[in-house]
Amino acid sequence: MESMVEHSCPVCGADNALKMLAHTSEIPYFGEHTQITMSCTNCGWRVTDFIPAEGKKPGSWKLKIEDKTHLNARVVRSASCTVRISELGLEVSPGSSSTGYISNVEGVLERFCDAIGIIRRQADDEKDTEILGKCDDLLNRIERVKTAQEAVTLELLDPIGHSQILHEDSTSTEISEEIAQELEPGPVYPVFDVESEEFI
Repeated sequence: MESMVEHSCPVCGADNALKMLAHTSEIPYFGEHTQITMSCTNCGWRVTDFIPAEGKKPGSWKLKIEDKTHLNARVVRSASCTVRISELGLEVSPGSSSTGYISNVEGVLERFCDAIGIIRRQADDEKDTEILGKCDDLLNRIERVKTAQEAVTLELLDPIGHSQILHEDSTSTEISEEIAQELEPGPVYPVFDVESEEFI
């Protein structure tokens, strides 16, 4: 279902430029979900999120990546989810333009490599030797994780509870409301109020 949203764009402020695309489907082991994509026809801003049919509670999912089979574990990450690998000191918190995605563990590791690569390319070869060294060390350690030479734990922390790691070795726990409130909430979308019949 595609529809125009009578709300200004959160990035460029253009009136009546937002378009919403909603698609409902079944993800194996995750259940029915709706993929919502908001985009601006004026500036090109775009954000995607996944909303499960069943209500969820704030939760944490963990998977210790210790063999190559774990790289294929499916990861459903909502726009409100913080992704963390504590052993490597890596964490991605959701921002105002954060987007949800479905990938696997290897894909999540590649996203970290891409981000580290951007930092490395922006560093000055002569002035930023410490930064370059840290980037190279992280990239080497991630490669060791991919080849099962080093074990780390991938953790998803989601205050809304829409994220999951789908593998028999993964574990999930509820997180307290206090911890959930400390996490970054991710982007805020225009929401339709049924009673007033307008977007708020």
